[in-house]
Amino acid sequence: MKKITIDPVTRIEGHARIDIYLNEQGRVADTHFHVTQVRGFEKFTEGRPFYEMPSITARICGICPVSHLLASAKACDAIMSVSPPETAVLLRELIHCAQFVQSHALSFFHLSAPDLLLGFDSDPARRNIFGLIEDNPDMARAGVALRRFGQEIIEGLAKERIHPSWIVPGGVNAPLTAEVRDRILGGLPAARKLAVRTIEFFKTVLDNYAEEVAHFGTTPTLYAGLVDEQGNSQWYDGLLQFKDPEGRLVAADIRARDYPEFIGEASLKDSYLKAPYFKPLGYPAGVYRVGPLARLNASDGFGTAADAELAEFRQRCGSVVHSSFHYHYARLLELLHGLDKIERLLHDPGILGTHVRATAGVNCLEGVGMIEAPRGVLIHHYKVDENGAIRWANLIVATGHNSLALNRSVAQVAEHFIDGDHFKEGMLNRVSAVVRAYDPCLSCSTHADGTLALDVRVFKPHA
Repeated sequence: MKKITIDPVTRIEGHARIDIYLNEQGRVADTHFHVTQVRGFEKFTEGRPFYEMPSITARICGICPVSHLLASAKACDAIMSVSPPETAVLLRELIHCAQFVQSHALSFFHLSAPDLLLGFDSDPARRNIFGLIEDNPDMARAGVALRRFGQEIIEGLAKERIHPSWIVPGGVNAPLTAEVRDRILGGLPAARKLAVRTIEFFKTVLDNYAEEVAHFGTTPTLYAGLVDEQGNSQWYDGLLQFKDPEGRLVAADIRARDYPEFIGEASLKDSYLKAPYFKPLGYPAGVYRVGPLARLNASDGFGTAADAELAEFRQRCGSVVHSSFHYHYARLLELLHGLDKIERLLHDPGILGTHVRATAGVNCLEGVGMIEAPRGVLIHHYKVDENGAIRWANLIVATGHNSLALNRSVAQVAEHFIDGDHFKEGMLNRVSAVVRAYDPCLSCSTHADGTLALDVRVFKPHA
């Protein structure tokens, strides 16, 4: 049996390796997706004051620190038993939408567009952001502009683009000024125009990838996402629900503190990435997906002007879409929705309020924060002592939720595209590309709590 190793998987956040095993006929017999790093945030935060957790856990990632700040702050809100002031909630949602815009722009334009716009079989020396700039400078500039717009909103609110200290337990630590609000509103029309133009362009190239659409992780799974009372996708403060592959609701109205009743976590022997599963179906049958595509499958819509594009997406691809290739399409739709939501929030009369933080001490010994990060459902779960010191912490990060589905997707793509007797580089690129479709953040997701599956063997000396 021959082995092909992709090490590292490129254009992702974090470190991973893929091993592909070929049989004597040159066909794929097995695959393994290895996440090769471990971070340990769940353990080394033990003993720290709970109110330090947002700033500590934000250091998990430089791409989505806002997401960890928000999930952690919500867990701390629960420990203090407080509800942040209305203005603080609006401002948290605003910075969260900006995080979605900048993160989705980075994923689509910088990480995946070289495959989608230059071709999976294009010269690997040019199949990167520099090749994209050379071949399609307008698209490259659009990506830079959209990401910059999101980051500038974060900076305008929090005074820092990365690891800001503005989001705190009980709310935020400073109100929004009218000057910053007006500056953001002034930039919205141009950003929205770029987003719409990108979606229109993507739809023109989509038909070029019919084979990839048909084989990029198409195995039906459950889908999970947060929704509001109307069933629309809700990124900041919704309730979790699961739908089956036919779009039927199988679990709904799941509050943050009740997630352990529905989500279990298994350890994998060949990866530091834990494998969450839907408890009612057990492991490994309870495979589900989160993130942009799953959110569209799990919800009824956006509740913004982006619903018009969503209707076309469903007309083109179906009411429940299984191909992981369409994470790209869904990501662009969410980018547009994020811009629509930013405009709506900025026009809310309460957005310029000055009461932005509630204060309290330890009123509960346990707290759970649950939000949608750009890559999917993010859960921070803390237990503290009477003095507020962390006794135990568990983080279930979006890429972890997708662990089992991602492994299956890698196997499906490898089995379809790799032919050991007629080997081409583009075959391996497609295996890496299905990983990129999920936009994994592997450094975010490997926070094992000391229960990794270990295979220990002790051998006695030879006689």
